[in-house]
Amino acid sequence: MTDSLTRAPRFLLAATLVLIVVACGKDPAQESGLFLPPPGFVADAKRGEALFNEHCAQCHGQGARGTDQGPPLVHRIYEPGHHSDMSFYMAVKQGVRAHHWQFGNMPPREGVSAEETGHIIAYVRREQRRAGIN
Repeated sequence: MTDSLTRAPRFLLAATLVLIVVACGKDPAQESGLFLPPPGFVADAKRGEALFNEHCAQCHGQGARGTDQGPPLVHRIYEPGHHSDMSFYMAVKQGVRAHHWQFGNMPPREGVSAEETGHIIAYVRREQRRAGIN
């Protein structure tokens, strides 16, 4: 009986230590493999515009209006109700099979972080709103 009583406090201590380590450790979204910015991230559309021009405009065009290499993102197909922000995060991280357009598959965008992607999404959403796409 004494042995089981001493095990309980040790177990509680160990469980508490694990919870503390987990709580102070890495972001759960990052640990789970999700490609998302950290908690508290605030997207900046102006910064996103510069990042879009650097990483995306070659195919998606200036102002996200499309080119002969990639579709326009300022288009009703990409409105938030049809393509959520998560779909953009996944496209950057994993690439996209061609499904709405005949431009071919989009490869993953190596070297673009989740935070940078968040800024880019804010820019695209801003441009969509300016075009009356909500």
